[in-house]
Amino acid sequence: MSNVDTLWTEYKQNGSKVAKDKLLAEYAGLVKYIADRVGYSLPRSVDRQDLVSCGIMGLIKAVETFEPAKDIKFETFASHKIRGAILDELRSLDWVPRSVRQKSKTIQKAYSELEEKLGRTPYDDEVCVHLGVNGDEFEKMLADSAPATVLSLDETFGRDDGDSRDMSIIETIEDTNADNPLQKLGYDEVKRILKEAIMTLPEKEKLVIALYHFEELTLKEIGVVLDITESRVSQIHSKVMLKLRSKLQTRMKD
Repeated sequence: MSNVDTLWTEYKQNGSKVAKDKLLAEYAGLVKYIADRVGYSLPRSVDRQDLVSCGIMGLIKAVETFEPAKDIKFETFASHKIRGAILDELRSLDWVPRSVRQKSKTIQKAYSELEEKLGRTPYDDEVCVHLGVNGDEFEKMLADSAPATVLSLDETFGRDDGDSRDMSIIETIEDTNADNPLQKLGYDEVKRILKEAIMTLPEKEKLVIALYHFEELTLKEIGVVLDITESRVSQIHSKVMLKLRSKLQTRMKD
């Protein structure tokens, strides 16, 4: 039995405060990693230390509620709790400017309307025409929308279908200002739609999604891998998220 396993046994069986404190120290690095990752695309006005403090509260909750006997790694379980605590704080601050939310909604609406009209995901030039902007203006709109799309995809929430696992927005691409697609489509149907939508994406867009959401690389690291600028990665990511959201909205109308 490893030292960490021994600590879990001491804490869960005997309620040892010493063991609990040692477990918190053992996994403290996870809090900083997630706080840095969430905060990477946030304005400098958002204090990173505040994010870390909120993350620590999430870690404490994770340690207190984790059940070692279950077939799940603590790091996976704790990551949801830590990220959720940080995002709860960000939501309470409502740090995303109204103008950013509006640009995100405008682009998403354009994708949704064109998707319904064309029967497929629209190309960038078609979206530009629909919005009445040129390519450079569209790229700037995507860059400006980045904070809203990055945050929403990392948000986690509990499920009411009997599954104890928290679910992230990347699994539903839910717009919190719209109807819940899970209620209208069902979890399995949402997964199927998103899988099909992701498979139709251009290769570079698929890579950005895979590297950011599943390999957990930062936007800067993805830029190095793909040999493009960090800002370009951010634009691609924002565009894909808005495409996927609009795909769900279109399917909800069917």
